[in-house]
Amino acid sequence: MQKSSRLAIYALIELASDPSRQVSVSEIGEKYRVSAHHLAKVMHTLGRAGLVTSIRGVGGGYSFSGNARRTTMLDVINLFEDASGNCRLSDESKATPVEWALFEVMCEIDDIEKATLGAITISTMLKQIARREGQLVLPSSDPVS
Repeated sequence: MQKSSRLAIYALIELASDPSRQVSVSEIGEKYRVSAHHLAKVMHTLGRAGLVTSIRGVGGGYSFSGNARRTTMLDVINLFEDASGNCRLSDESKATPVEWALFEVMCEIDDIEKATLGAITISTMLKQIARREGQLVLPSSDPVS
């Protein structure tokens, strides 16, 4: 997973934990020890995707505007990288049986990875974090689906 994808997931989880709260890029960057400059670019992409809303001015920042129960890790990753996988064989006509076998195994791994990331929502992540922290944290403005 690329750095931008990780930063986006950190930011979305931070914002989705309390969708009514506005958080600045510098606050998120400080918490996760990342460059506010790089994070600002990530937030811009998340805004274009409709997952966050930017509020300008004093006391401004970002708030979560997506659907935590429907937005998956794969959705987020696809915003920043080609998640189609590395399931490509450079020259099929010259591939050896070993190359074909490895190719098939790597394709299976890619499929499993996509299925897993496509099944884990931001809401699922919030629940997992809450279990680690010993409390239940759910996004307050999410409609039950």
